[in-house]
Amino acid sequence: AAGSCRRRRLSPLNEDNGRFLLLAALIAAYLSAGATVFSALESPSEAAAQLRWNRTLHNFSRIFNISLPELRAFLRSYEAAMAAGIRVDALRPRWDFPGAFYFVGTVVSTIGFGMTTPATVAGKVFLMVYGLFGCAGTILFFNLFLERIISLLAFIMKACHERQLRRSGLLPPNFRRGPAMSGMGSLVGWKPSVYHVMLILGIFAITLSCCASAMYTAVEGWNYIDSLYYCFVTFSTIGFGDLVSSQNAAYQNQGLYRFGNFIFILMGVCCIYSLFNVISIVIKQVLNWVLKKFECRCCPKCHKSSTRLGRRNAITPGARLRRHNMSMDTEGQYDSDTEGRRLSGEMISMRELMASNKVSLAILQKQLSETANGYPRNVCINTRQNGFSAGVGALAIMNNRLAETSDSR
Repeated sequence: AAGSCRRRRLSPLNEDNGRFLLLAALIAAYLSAGATVFSALESPSEAAAQLRWNRTLHNFSRIFNISLPELRAFLRSYEAAMAAGIRVDALRPRWDFPGAFYFVGTVVSTIGFGMTTPATVAGKVFLMVYGLFGCAGTILFFNLFLERIISLLAFIMKACHERQLRRSGLLPPNFRRGPAMSGMGSLVGWKPSVYHVMLILGIFAITLSCCASAMYTAVEGWNYIDSLYYCFVTFSTIGFGDLVSSQNAAYQNQGLYRFGNFIFILMGVCCIYSLFNVISIVIKQVLNWVLKKFECRCCPKCHKSSTRLGRRNAITPGARLRRHNMSMDTEGQYDSDTEGRRLSGEMISMRELMASNKVSLAILQKQLSETANGYPRNVCINTRQNGFSAGVGALAIMNNRLAETSDSR
């Protein structure tokens, strides 16, 4: 049995690869299901519209005595004019400074409505260079926004958590955080739940979309459902381009509307980006739970290690309740000895801090050595560092800020 377990551990299909393949299979199934639903919903409407258009085309050709080839050639010229931004009704200039600024904003944010595109060779070449650095910088801005909004939510939720502890008598009323533990240092002993953060971001995104939709309904003349649809397509950077705001030649209070449109799009994209990343963490937790069902169960040593070093992000019945009870017991013990031990790990002595740093440094050096030379053969897959939790970008930010995304050390 031990040999079989070792062979499975040495297999190329480790935990990270298994998660990747499982996610790829789920995405493929999700795409297939979505294609089936949209095909069933939209295909009859498309066929009916095509039938109506063919009937109209033949009636127009017969009434005005125009041959169908000539009429189709004229319509192709009209389609080319539409692609170039020419419309029958008067519209705002596409390439004045406000129009060009709107265009570059949709480029760097990857919205890409498509209603304005460069027509010259020089413009297309410049766009490739401009978009390379612009998109990279905007993604960095989104990640920094995510880090700060999570930090702000964590600070607020931390204050609410301490207030709840004071009301329940588990924290002395005169307890105050020191200046050294303010800001991000106050998050050391406690981290917010990913589900609470997802709920708050979801409520904020819905509120922002509803307010923006009310503005677009009043100014653009769209119905409210179309406005909500536009907000989602724009904020999620899908950017179909079937509905585009601020495209008429003139508006009432035009300057104020353009400013409000810019602020709504900026805040909406940042908020939806943050919400998408939190949802991706929840999806990762579900993948971990699925993979946990297929873990190696033939090695008792692996089971003991898994029990002792279980993931915090594994969704198991009673796990969160046990963690909550343990943290409440720890926070309930308030000791004011000379070493100044703090509640929830916030007030530790310098001796303990230095010892903890030495241990963490040794573990880090060991992990770096094992990563460079390959994982040792006697290490069970359950004790490896999670590939997602050691990443960079949005996932790394979430792993460092939220409770359910960190591995238990």
